[in-house]
Amino acid sequence: MLELRPNCECCGRDLPPESREALICSFECTWCRDCAANRLPGGLCPNCGGELVTRPVRPAGKLERFPAATARKRSTLPACAGA
Repeated sequence: MLELRPNCECCGRDLPPESREALICSFECTWCRDCAANRLPGGLCPNCGGELVTRPVRPAGKLERFPAATARKRSTLPACAGA
């Protein structure tokens, strides 16, 4: 099951479970569309080099039993400095 991380790892923007702005790679690194388009090289995950795809939305009725993650992660990549 996906973690549904709560924020963009680059700029820290909140990305709630229902967000259509969240992109993930196969390792579930999470980025907002803006950072992926403007800060990440080639639109690929800078952590693993993987493709970024739209994160699926977990149905609201499933969030109570299968909640989204709450731990926030931030990247130390130079492209994300000051974001």
